[in-house]
Amino acid sequence: MPTRILIAKPGLDGHDRGAKVVARALRDAGCEVIYTGLHQTPANIASVAIQEDVDGVGLSALSGAHKTLFPSVVAELAERGASDVVVFGGGIIPDADIPELEASGIAKIFGPGTSLETIQTWVAETFSPD
Repeated sequence: MPTRILIAKPGLDGHDRGAKVVARALRDAGCEVIYTGLHQTPANIASVAIQEDVDGVGLSALSGAHKTLFPSVVAELAERGASDVVVFGGGIIPDADIPELEASGIAKIFGPGTSLETIQTWVAETFSPD
């Protein structure tokens, strides 16, 4: 059964090219990918993640609201009994913010310039069936 990944754009950020590129790369790597589209709330992202029975949620933020929105998605998943869903993210995220995000439950942050192969490899290793 292929890994199921939800790609989501939380908040008011209107730029989704990177999210769409990552979604396609993960699909090309054999994942089933669901893309929520722009302007999603953390509650909606968690709800869709559960409805779609995903293994992971990839979040994208370019607006600077990642320190609020990313942990909110983790919290919403936990409130719904889905804390086993792995949450990762990317976008314009300062290196200084990464430890705080990881402490809040974000498994991995991919910054600008990360290769698609790096993301594909991380997903394959993180969600391998063994």
